[in-house]
Amino acid sequence: MYGKTYSAKAAEIEKKWVLIDAKGLVVGRLASIIALRLRGKHKATFTPHMDDGDNIIVVNADKVVLTGRKREQKVYYHHTGYPGGIKERTAKFILEGRFPERVVEKAVQRMLPRGPLGVKQLSNLRVYKGAEHPHVAQNPTVLDVAALNPKNARND
Repeated sequence: MYGKTYSAKAAEIEKKWVLIDAKGLVVGRLASIIALRLRGKHKATFTPHMDDGDNIIVVNADKVVLTGRKREQKVYYHHTGYPGGIKERTAKFILEGRFPERVVEKAVQRMLPRGPLGVKQLSNLRVYKGAEHPHVAQNPTVLDVAALNPKNARND
């Protein structure tokens, strides 16, 4: 295929299911690996305008680690839509709250491209705060993110 640019067709795309245990993993490093796999950039068949990434399941999202003092100092902002309606929450408040998986979801969402394709790729991510997930029937392969680089995990 010398001189030809490969472009994947919808019928040629094979999506795998990948399981990641987020316990003790650093949020930003985990999110960048997830975003890379959701886009399909780890494959030789990567096509920018196609959704050829994998389906990713993240368990134990409530046990992720933020380095430094980010747990207390990192602030998530959102706007209610009303004048003066900017709200803020710290990462600690979210992680100790009802939906701690949102820290991982937001980190990945902000690493994906904005637009219809980015929304489609983000829908292939499933994040759960506990160790259980309802996707056992898909036989997901386990990806050990901690083994990829010693900096990916913190044990303190």
